[in-house]
Amino acid sequence: MEFKGRAAVNLLTSAFVLIGVVAFLIFSLRPEASSVEYGSRQRKAFAAPKHNVWAELSEYEAAEVNDFIIKQATDFNLTLHPKSVQDNFIFMVETSKPNKTDTAPYLYDDAPIPERWAKVTISQTFEGDPYMVYYMAGPLPISKESRLLPLEWMFNSGRNYVANPIQSYDIILDFALSMAENVSDITRKLFGATVNRQDPSDPHGLLAFPRGSRIETGGMVLWMQFYRPGMGSGARTLLPQGIYAKVDATSANIAKWTVGEWYYNGVIYANEHEFRAALDGPDFVRTPANIDGSWTDTEDFGDYPDRDLPPPVSVQPYGPRYKLDRKERFVSWFGFEFYVTTAQATGISLFDIRFKGERVMYELGLQEAMAHYAGDDPMQGGLEFMDSFFGMGKNMFELVPGYDCPAYADYLDSEWHQAYKTHNTPNSICIFEYTADHLLSRHTAQYSVTASRNTFLTIRSVSTVGNYDYTIDYIFYMDGTLEVKVRASGFIFAAFYTANNTKSEDEYGHRIHDALSSSIHDHVLNWKADLDVAGPTNDMVRMAIEPITKTYEWDQPEQPARNTMHLVEYPVTEETGLDWPANSGEFYIVYSSDEKNAWGERKGYRITSGTGMGSTPHLTILNSTTLGESARYAEHDLWVLRRKDTEPRSADPLMYLAPHDPIIEFSKMANHESLEHGAPDTSYDGDLVVYFNLGAHHVPHSGDIPNTLMHTSSSSVMFVPHNFADSDPSRQSVQGVRLQLQGKKSGGFAGEWFTGDESKTLLRHDNGDLRSRSEGGSGQGKTTARYFGATYEKGVQVPLEALEPDMRGYVSHSNAVSELNFTGFGRGEAFGG
Repeated sequence: MEFKGRAAVNLLTSAFVLIGVVAFLIFSLRPEASSVEYGSRQRKAFAAPKHNVWAELSEYEAAEVNDFIIKQATDFNLTLHPKSVQDNFIFMVETSKPNKTDTAPYLYDDAPIPERWAKVTISQTFEGDPYMVYYMAGPLPISKESRLLPLEWMFNSGRNYVANPIQSYDIILDFALSMAENVSDITRKLFGATVNRQDPSDPHGLLAFPRGSRIETGGMVLWMQFYRPGMGSGARTLLPQGIYAKVDATSANIAKWTVGEWYYNGVIYANEHEFRAALDGPDFVRTPANIDGSWTDTEDFGDYPDRDLPPPVSVQPYGPRYKLDRKERFVSWFGFEFYVTTAQATGISLFDIRFKGERVMYELGLQEAMAHYAGDDPMQGGLEFMDSFFGMGKNMFELVPGYDCPAYADYLDSEWHQAYKTHNTPNSICIFEYTADHLLSRHTAQYSVTASRNTFLTIRSVSTVGNYDYTIDYIFYMDGTLEVKVRASGFIFAAFYTANNTKSEDEYGHRIHDALSSSIHDHVLNWKADLDVAGPTNDMVRMAIEPITKTYEWDQPEQPARNTMHLVEYPVTEETGLDWPANSGEFYIVYSSDEKNAWGERKGYRITSGTGMGSTPHLTILNSTTLGESARYAEHDLWVLRRKDTEPRSADPLMYLAPHDPIIEFSKMANHESLEHGAPDTSYDGDLVVYFNLGAHHVPHSGDIPNTLMHTSSSSVMFVPHNFADSDPSRQSVQGVRLQLQGKKSGGFAGEWFTGDESKTLLRHDNGDLRSRSEGGSGQGKTTARYFGATYEKGVQVPLEALEPDMRGYVSHSNAVSELNFTGFGRGEAFGG
């Protein structure tokens, strides 16, 4: 779905509505020029060169797969109306991305299009225990040749299933409410509130939510924490209450679960009776109350003098300069070309990225978004999230026009298929071109100054997973640079502030409200970058800048030895993890093994920490007790591995259910295999892949209340051309100006030869740049500016919607935004609820 602009008003009405606000756009700077209608340029027809073989299944395809499985797998005893994971049902249907070895011949050698298959997740019960099981169905469209097979080849654990420890999310919540009811007298004394079974979200009531710990002997141990529901802004994670209860959940039968110890203000009580008895004792210390109020509001609607005028906004008078094939989701912009696709677990991925006709990357996409907390209470002490489990793609919600993205952006929908239904999220991806507030390049010479605008292309989505909103950008620059950037906002997951003065209060965070403490945590978001720099055969090197003491013959005899620096190249010869070097003293470069530029240098792309808050981090915690083997990719900043069809991902959403026995073990992928190719004794062909991490070490402070701010929580990695071209390719793409400085020796323009007489100016055929004029001439009276690239020659009628979009076009519904259970067990719908 695309936002529709209101009909353009006539010139007279526009002048009265917008006068004083956009006069500089309505009236031409040149009195002889007339105005043009905003966005009047018509788009030309544009089609992708190939089909998008990675595209998500259509609604028809998903329904066809569901029908096929129901008819084919009669022994699965599938139900169309699941009530819990005790039922067998088709949980998820999505595209199975084709292998690169099947796709590359189609893309680059005009081979037949690869077969299309579906990846299917089925909730199945075996011997009374529920499992999530992966299958593959195809080829598509369904025919007599189609079949349903176990999907095993992409998992190095040797299995295609994960045990589901949560048999009924709703029953767990009911257990928590029942437990809380049993201590209503305690909560009334401490908080002045109790749970409301009839209306659990009563803003004056209480809720209880679990954090699970999987144990080796089977089952789980849960710690239940009490929360206030939050009134209007969903600030529940800012409203923890200081009571925790330990639940023995080692049995798969919830009826056998028992409540044991209770924890309050740093003290453990053996059971609720001991807790209740201590409450009235003389030595019992109460904590301050953590009460909701205006301090959790994310907006202030008050009138303030400094915001009585709207801020500046960006406009796009003549429409987009990029080309977009909406059906195939193919984008072309100033030499960049690529395909866009989505997945319910990981959101946007890009495929077949090329620049100026040459290959740069085969695949670029998110693998996992992990957050790991630390603290000294039972909730924060073991809290972690793996957000692909909840769905970074299916939680890509509708973008707010003019706020999330410029009003002139193109918007795309996203779809995902779960429990026999197709879900469509409108306007969840935006594409736009934007001119930065800083130049791409500039230089003031002796007689002239040249300035080139920095205009870039962005593909953006926002995934709201529970309390956090992740804005994810893929940014393309005119020189061939590609940036991946993430910004976080939303509510922090805070800890209850205890009043025990013997504790080290700032060990895990800061006090940020009456009874609230921040909680230190690491965000690590893992990406896959399958680089094909000028082709699939590549090498990676560490190019170090090192100090050296060296003797030069021309320095003798005055300087026997000179302290200086030089470049030293260290080939990366085996699979390994790398961290960003101290003092930025190394360049990580992926070179083509075969292709060189005009100067004999290997074509390459450098991988570097980008424009966020310093270097991107990796996980601080060593051998995490909570994560087990499920997130070894987070232990270094980036990894370089052999690319294999059998290792398409570094993580899987279902690993959240079994972190100590993951279905994919990254350490088995990064197992130090040789990256040297070309030798007779190796089958490795030089096709490598890089996994890199974005994120932050987040120590929330008072400025994170109510919401974390994006400009201080951003992180990015850039892929920068390194000898990829013969010179800067942006010179043919940028728009800019050259101004002549005033003075008798002010020079001519590029490609011109001045004789001192304006009427006798000659063009130079070699398009050279004459930087100083011939002697004796006068620089007076000449035009002082020459532009490269188109300029605005007329004023533009700017409609109101280009400045402030009509929000009546925003179509999302409140029931489309599901809440998360704080443990990560997820949406009730994930288990058939």
